[in-house]
Amino acid sequence: MNKYYIIYKPFQVLSQFTPENKKACLKDFFEVPTDVYPVGRLDYDSEGLLLLTNDKSLNHRLLHPSFAHEREYRVQVEGLITNEALQLLSSGITINIDGKPFRTAIAKASRLPEHVIIPERIPPIRFRQHIPTSWIKLIITEGKNRQVRKMTAATGFPTLRLIRYRLAGLTLDSMLPGDMIDMNQNDVYGKLGLLTHI
Repeated sequence: MNKYYIIYKPFQVLSQFTPENKKACLKDFFEVPTDVYPVGRLDYDSEGLLLLTNDKSLNHRLLHPSFAHEREYRVQVEGLITNEALQLLSSGITINIDGKPFRTAIAKASRLPEHVIIPERIPPIRFRQHIPTSWIKLIITEGKNRQVRKMTAATGFPTLRLIRYRLAGLTLDSMLPGDMIDMNQNDVYGKLGLLTHI
């Protein structure tokens, strides 16, 4: 029987169930059947939404570029983000992927409204009194290695904190780091915009 879970991966946790180089892994926070694995990954130093499942068909249908599912990130950057930088992020920017220039697809970039509540990070971002920061919302349809960090850096606003908030219709909503929600196939496929049977 297929199992589905969405989790809020904490900061500095590997996106795998086996430990490596004495780093924390998913097994330290989440208890799931042994055949369940994450679809895709989040970097060790990134946080947020991961889908765990033993449904092998989901991997291809979520990660293959032809499906272009939206991925929404909440990103804290160093400095006061400018309209020009947001425009660059939205219209496509050239970054380096595997030693080659790569032009990102059209995206959606905006300042994150002040009323949006962001959970505290453990350990917190190092506070520097004379260097302001900004929170932005960035929605992309690609998933290149460290893409969001490379995109903000290319505009002159390095990423300090990175949270994946949404994958298609699956969101963290009010989840906190370390939380897990058990879901059924119809809900997961519906929120991902996939047909249950093909």
